[in-house]
Amino acid sequence: MHTPEEDARARDAADPGHRHLFLVPPAEGGRHPEVAYLAGNSLGLQPRATREELLADLDAWRRLGVEGHLEAERPWLPYHELLTAPAARLVGARPAETVVMNSLTVNLHLLMVSFYRPAGERTRIVIEDSAFPSDSYAVRSQARFHGLDPDTAVVRLRPRAGEDTLRTQDVLDFLAAEGHTVALLLLGGVNYLTGELMDIPAITAAGRAAGALVGWDLAHAAGNVPLSLHDWDVDFAAWCSYKYLNSGPGALAGVFVHERHLGDPELPRFEGWWSTEAATRFEMTPVSRPPATVEAWQISNPPIFAMGPVRTSLELFDAVGMPALRARSLRLTGYLETLLDEVTADRPLTVITPRDPARRGCQLSVRIGAGSANELTKRLRHEHGVIADAREPDVVRFAPVPLYSTYHDCWRVADALAATVEVDR
Repeated sequence: MHTPEEDARARDAADPGHRHLFLVPPAEGGRHPEVAYLAGNSLGLQPRATREELLADLDAWRRLGVEGHLEAERPWLPYHELLTAPAARLVGARPAETVVMNSLTVNLHLLMVSFYRPAGERTRIVIEDSAFPSDSYAVRSQARFHGLDPDTAVVRLRPRAGEDTLRTQDVLDFLAAEGHTVALLLLGGVNYLTGELMDIPAITAAGRAAGALVGWDLAHAAGNVPLSLHDWDVDFAAWCSYKYLNSGPGALAGVFVHERHLGDPELPRFEGWWSTEAATRFEMTPVSRPPATVEAWQISNPPIFAMGPVRTSLELFDAVGMPALRARSLRLTGYLETLLDEVTADRPLTVITPRDPARRGCQLSVRIGAGSANELTKRLRHEHGVIADAREPDVVRFAPVPLYSTYHDCWRVADALAATVEVDR
């Protein structure tokens, strides 16, 4: 008869994932040498290949100086193009629709320059009430920039009373009733707090049918769930690459713009040196000639040493493939859910992520009934070697990332929670 821990070990032997490709931090507490790392939804672990490949790019600078733009093994001038095809495959886009540049919120602002154009009665921006704060700040500042009152121009869709997640039908009902007032629908593909995966194709279709432009923040979706942005007819999207894409803190972000918008001379857009056609860039003319691709949204030349880790990570995703990762994610997250059901049954803990696997990625969010989320995660780390992510005041997020998390990690989470949170009396 296997113990629960032995069962977890057996599952890992049968379904090992790709942990060997990553550097796992040492544990500061508990009886295991490495942490059980369930915080990849906040910052992904470092791939083993990242250091060597980044050092190779640095060495090209040492050896070649400025000539590295054309003579490096990975020349810097077209370096960003190395990321385009794998990024497009990751999000279900065409290469002309995809580019890696800047950071997430900067990209959202650049995209809203083009796609938030309030006019007449169509002035509102719709987000979810539990949107990541940066998104809230961004859309409110965009409303103010257009001379509007953000308290009325920004609509925050809330779950029904007594519920934690926003139903797709509630979004569709709002659009059916109020869509004529909406200029832009901008939701998170996977909600950062609850882990809910929104029905991106259904909501996109409803938003476009209502006459609104539809964009998505995919910070918690890219590298977590399969995406088909082109086929789903999304107008635009942006995502970061330091969470599930494991490209390092503050890593460069990605942008998608549907091909129907590419080359549109009427679309407002900020420009800079990298917005013009590459073939004519060094003619140094005063007027930009933007290409009919998403690269027209680029402004500055890309930071090569920041692009290197993104390229390394995207190559890893290309090698493993999102279908295989999603399949393992369903197995791993389902296993963690089963373990949490046992722990939460008699403790002041509630899983608020949807139970339907089709409505979530790999994150399970737990609401604690007493105490501080931060204090709980500190105890999990220092007493048990479990790293999770706190969102004050009362939500702890556990993300068994299919690339490197293990079934044993999931068992350690449940074991640590059982030891740390007292049973209801």
